[in-house]
Amino acid sequence: MKKILLIGGGGHCHSCIDIIESESIYKIMGIILPTLKNLKPILGYPVIGTEKNLPELLKQIPNILICIGQIKNFKIRKKVFELLKSYKANFPIFKSPHAYCSRYAILGEGTIQMHGSIINANAQIGVNCIVNSKSLIEHDVIIQAHCHISTGAIINGGVKIGEGSFVGSGSIIKEGVKIGKHVIIGAGQTVLKDIPDKATIK
Repeated sequence: MKKILLIGGGGHCHSCIDIIESESIYKIMGIILPTLKNLKPILGYPVIGTEKNLPELLKQIPNILICIGQIKNFKIRKKVFELLKSYKANFPIFKSPHAYCSRYAILGEGTIQMHGSIINANAQIGVNCIVNSKSLIEHDVIIQAHCHISTGAIINGGVKIGEGSFVGSGSIIKEGVKIGKHVIIGAGQTVLKDIPDKATIK
């Protein structure tokens, strides 16, 4: 099995660990946290360092997954991604074996597709995205980098979503709608028209 490091140790990390274990392609070697105040293992995996240890750790294990959650603020995940890029890290793509991804879809590096989600033909998902459990990404959807499509969201055909946007649980986006950059769509919203950059829908 290939070796991988994880960065971030919260609830999203727990879900990522489950995906990685279920794929049985990568072996988790340890978890990197902002500080070493809490050295308690996370689901049995050791905390092995902080961001300052990344350059040396990545020389030994270049594969890494960002396991920091994203709801209202994409900036942390983006900043960490760009930092790791500067260290020449390698970002595998993860797809739950309990999800469906069309062979005609494209997923960017560092993106994770969670249990029960569906990504249909000709969809394009950018780098460092989260496609969360039971979400539906329909045909010809384009989702730019650093987005989080939350649990049970439905993104209909031809929708375009800009960088750093968040689509809340159970939301529905009508076919062909354009969502700007850095948009936050709250849980359970129905979006029937285009949304400009930096808007919040709740």
